[in-house]
Amino acid sequence: MTQGGHERCAASFRSLLSPTARGLCSGKTDEKPDSSTGEERGEAGAVPGHGLFKFKELYENPWTIPNLLCVCRILLAPFLGHLIIQQKFHLSLALFTLAGATDLLDGYIARTWPTQKSALGSALDPLADKILISILYVSLTYAELIPAPLTALVIFRDIGLIAAVFWVRYKTVPPPVTLTKFFNPCYTTAQLKPTLISKINTAIQFCLVAASLAAPVFQYTDSILLQCLWYITAVTTAASGYSYWHYGRKTVQVLNTRSPS
Repeated sequence: MTQGGHERCAASFRSLLSPTARGLCSGKTDEKPDSSTGEERGEAGAVPGHGLFKFKELYENPWTIPNLLCVCRILLAPFLGHLIIQQKFHLSLALFTLAGATDLLDGYIARTWPTQKSALGSALDPLADKILISILYVSLTYAELIPAPLTALVIFRDIGLIAAVFWVRYKTVPPPVTLTKFFNPCYTTAQLKPTLISKINTAIQFCLVAASLAAPVFQYTDSILLQCLWYITAVTTAASGYSYWHYGRKTVQVLNTRSPS
């Protein structure tokens, strides 16, 4: 490849990581948020919302590496579930380890490079975890490696959390709420902040999946330690669900509201 070709490739990669990529969503160049002209445009473009608040339109670049890793984890989930149902535990364990690595990697990238952090990612990352965990727990229950009552508890809590995410999205999208606006990944409305017990519970749920997948491989399906992990997972899952109900709005940061006028 010529020197010019190398320079064009480098420039393309930098543009992916740059905040100016938001122009792909908004069709506008970025303005400095503290400039007077930007504030005037924000006030002029404010849209009446629910209650006393006014909404302003915020856009961000959804095409970040962490978000792409989350999508890959979601796409991997049904394939993993199929392998578990077919009792191909060796391959399932290997792919689950890969999925766990992407979960750690997307969080590391988002924390290390500010341009890779997004409000969409704050919802997409836990959503990917919930989808992956739900499919794996159902599959492992079918394979008789996780008890059905525990799977029901996990799925019931996850359905409640996913419903809450959609409700928050609906409440923070400026009216009139359309499907195009609601599902537009470029349109920034709110950022989710998981509770501490929820983070602990997610780690324990993943540990149980890993231990359950490894059980038939290493021949410890009747281990008392594995059964103790069932109860620990159940307790932390219930506590996590309660923490979201208890803290409520403190777990959500609305990004596109202006103060009441």
